[in-house]
Amino acid sequence: MWAPVGQTPVLVHQGRWPKFSAISGVTPRGKLSIQLRKRPIAIGQVIAFLRPLLRHIRRRPIMIFWDGRRPHKSDATRAFMRAHPRLEAHRFPGYSPELNPDEWVWWHLKIHELASQAPHDVEELGWELVGRSSACGSARS
Repeated sequence: MWAPVGQTPVLVHQGRWPKFSAISGVTPRGKLSIQLRKRPIAIGQVIAFLRPLLRHIRRRPIMIFWDGRRPHKSDATRAFMRAHPRLEAHRFPGYSPELNPDEWVWWHLKIHELASQAPHDVEELGWELVGRSSACGSARS
């Protein structure tokens, strides 16, 4: 932070960052898909995130790597996966974010792309993400 000699710098901020949840995926070619939500990710959002993958990636298996969170292993999610055999689910061991390539994407976004940003809400954050990457798709709800 910069300020004239003898003057204490003043940082103006909102005081409270609104919480949000995100579900995202990255392809081996580096294409990124992100959905931001004002509420926690639930079972319906996991399935809604997987549906477009089936439409956009045709005739090839789709490997899904995820942790053991409840929406990932719910009965509805399992039924959806069984109904779409091209989706192959692989689980990470307990607390192993270093194995998840998506975690590295979020690290890069936080440290480099969005480091100096202070969006006012989830919508503005979504537009920042879209503006930062041509490979990034973002849906907000």
